[in-house]
Amino acid sequence: MNQKINTSLFLILLIGQLACKSEDPVPVNEEELITTLIYELTPDDGGDVVRFMFRDLDGEGGNPPEIIEGKLNGSTIYSCNLILLNEQVVPLKNITEEVKEEGDAHQFFFNTSSSNIQILYNDMDINGFPIGIKTSAQTKSAGKGTLTIILRHEPTKSGDGVSDGDITNAGGETDIEVSFHYVVE
Repeated sequence: MNQKINTSLFLILLIGQLACKSEDPVPVNEEELITTLIYELTPDDGGDVVRFMFRDLDGEGGNPPEIIEGKLNGSTIYSCNLILLNEQVVPLKNITEEVKEEGDAHQFFFNTSSSNIQILYNDMDINGFPIGIKTSAQTKSAGKGTLTIILRHEPTKSGDGVSDGDITNAGGETDIEVSFHYVVE
């Protein structure tokens, strides 16, 4: 009788274990930590590269972030490239490629406080909507302003004005938002 109880108990435990296991684990798409954003502007006329950089290695609430801002030439067209890094890991991790691979779920937005610079998208996702890793910037007359770069995760890219860089109807969640002061000389 003892053998019969042990066999029954074993079967009950086995069935319980199998019932608790999930056949298909749910994939998790964890947000990457972005410690550094670099926006490089290379003038098409062969001048010096201008680099804007935001670096916050210890996160929000820690030490103030390192911010490098730049001066731009007036009446100039720049080819621009965004780089996102996680510098809290060794070796550092370039997040830019992941954003590019998941381009249909990401879009950068570029808001300026002045009309003396215009930024246009030069890259598209698999559906023909902009991503914003590659852009061009055209400066106009001399002046000052603020450039805010925002990366949205899962924006509504088909929303009114979103493809043109208007964040108003984009929705989604902000992965990073950084503001830089600039001068056009």
